[in-house]
Amino acid sequence: MTVMTDSEIFNNIRNALDAAARNQYTAELHLQMIKYADNLKHITSKEFCEGVGLRKSFGTEFSKMRNLTLRLKNAGLDVTKI
Repeated sequence: MTVMTDSEIFNNIRNALDAAARNQYTAELHLQMIKYADNLKHITSKEFCEGVGLRKSFGTEFSKMRNLTLRLKNAGLDVTKI
């Protein structure tokens, strides 16, 4: 398994958001946050927003999704399929 840098992850998230339909932007953002939550445990929500290029207000969503990820994984979610 290849380890990705934060910059690569942020770029992947930006690309996914750019490709998302307008009415699916927030859902895609949540999915991307869940997908990369384990890789981004060491960063703050502020750093996440700055890295992806989001408004600071999305920091709360980042924190929520990171906390939700453990519960989803315990319930059987395979984040590699996102």
